[in-house]
Amino acid sequence: MFYRSLRVMEVHFAPELQAKLDRLAMETGRRPEELIEDAMAGYLAEVADTRDVLDRRYDDLRSGRLKAVAGEEVSARLREKSAAWRSSKGS
Repeated sequence: MFYRSLRVMEVHFAPELQAKLDRLAMETGRRPEELIEDAMAGYLAEVADTRDVLDRRYDDLRSGRLKAVAGEEVSARLREKSAAWRSSKGS
């Protein structure tokens, strides 16, 4: 049998953030608690997806399917691509 335990959590925000939350709740007709729960659910799903991607990348590196590239080389490649893009827009 599945049991679900509900716990109440109190969260305190900076006044500016609380004002934004209150304004959004008023505009949407939803309770602030619902908005926070939706935001947290989306955030946690995004974190889980990111962890899955990183875990797969680490597995690929360990297995040799991917080759690590030094940060300096990545920066150089991006600079080259950016310069090529800018020059193509200027012609």
